[in-house]
Amino acid sequence: MIELDITDNVAEVTLNNPKAMNALAEQDLVDLAGAYTEAAAAGVRALVLRGEGRGFCAGRNIAGVNPREDDAYDYLANKVTPVLRQMATFPAPTFAAVQGACLGVGLGLAVATDIVYVAEDAKIGSPFANLGATLDSGGHALFVERLGAHRAMDLIVTADLMTGADAVNAGLFSRAVPAAELLEFTRAKAVKAAQGATLAFMKSRALVHQIRDERIGLWESLEAENVAQGELCSSEDYFEGFAAFQEKRRPEFKGK
Repeated sequence: MIELDITDNVAEVTLNNPKAMNALAEQDLVDLAGAYTEAAAAGVRALVLRGEGRGFCAGRNIAGVNPREDDAYDYLANKVTPVLRQMATFPAPTFAAVQGACLGVGLGLAVATDIVYVAEDAKIGSPFANLGATLDSGGHALFVERLGAHRAMDLIVTADLMTGADAVNAGLFSRAVPAAELLEFTRAKAVKAAQGATLAFMKSRALVHQIRDERIGLWESLEAENVAQGELCSSEDYFEGFAAFQEKRRPEFKGK
């Protein structure tokens, strides 16, 4: 079950199937896409993704799946990947609160989110060695980019899991937080972001994605920054930010 709540310009999307560790079946992915679409249409200025219960998301829900009839490519390419792309292009900063298991498609949900806060004791990795399957949903790119080829293969072949604290120390995610504080910490950061200069945040996301996906260098990135700044200088929030600085007050951004 996927739930959506919107309060004060912040959307909260909850994966709510704790008995299955929030593992995702095909209909769940449809509902998840629908929640992001609805949140975008509502014009929210930040979004929090979380999982109910002990785990964030244990991956694909394979209960009842007959492996002899399963079309894994269709599930991943036509069901999962479009949702991950939609998440990665959501028109406001996105946050994930990751506790417990974050595996497979669940790891992909984190990869597709802007800012990922993890519980210190979260479990992150690739358990697929025990299924005769391979890591999916962007996991290879994340592990190799952040951990290097040798550590990536170590995690894949051994099926060992990293704690949230270890994952953050290795550069996988944003910050590690005590589990009891994780959700409120994430919500507070999202509320603050929802009061910020949304257009500027989205320009920065585009630059970050360009550096990651196109592997552009310093000077090309610098020029892209120049262009982004030039485009922002006609926005209402740019005017407000400068006025607030000059008047020695807090800015009141509108996300425009």
